[in-house]
Amino acid sequence: MPRKKDTLCTEFAFTLPRGLSDSEQRIHRHGVMRLATAKDEILVQQERRVQENPAYGVLVMLARVITRLGSLNSVSPDLLEELLLHDIAYLREFYNRINQQGNVHISTQCPQCNTQFSVELELAGES
Repeated sequence: MPRKKDTLCTEFAFTLPRGLSDSEQRIHRHGVMRLATAKDEILVQQERRVQENPAYGVLVMLARVITRLGSLNSVSPDLLEELLLHDIAYLREFYNRINQQGNVHISTQCPQCNTQFSVELELAGES
């Protein structure tokens, strides 16, 4: 009997409720977030903007762990400043779920009809 490989999934796909609009009015909603490491925590605390304003730490951490957002080549805290609060709240919840609770279900709301429902977080690389 083949032995199941021991693997650790460290990346999770997500879809922003609203999305990030870039300078060409393209909307970026689909992304991938990786699990945070101790090094991420340390580097966030060393960031000058975080030392001046601890609330900025959320954006710095999210920028470190979001490995892909739409067709954007990189994600920076400055870029994430442009997200609507609804999307920031979604990303914070997503981050907490995958890093602390290990729960792959998340509550969300349809942007068209406002119906709330629960969806299973998709693991990157699974089909």
